[in-house]
Amino acid sequence: MTRVTTKGQVTIPVDIRERLGLQPGDEITFEETDEGYVIRKEVEADRFEKWRGVADTDETVEDRMRDLRGDLP
Repeated sequence: MTRVTTKGQVTIPVDIRERLGLQPGDEITFEETDEGYVIRKEVEADRFEKWRGVADTDETVEDRMRDLRGDLP
């Protein structure tokens, strides 16, 4: 059984965290149902979308890797 702290916090049991794939920093929602509440992990529709355009460059992969390694052309 889990208890609510005075700060309104609860510890989610390990087996439930593992089944939900919860990691520190993940966001969850509590949805009310006729039977009680359901915990859901918030998942972005496309978790890679936030990275789109971050590495926009005209360099080739080989050129970029060479730059990162500090290799001379």
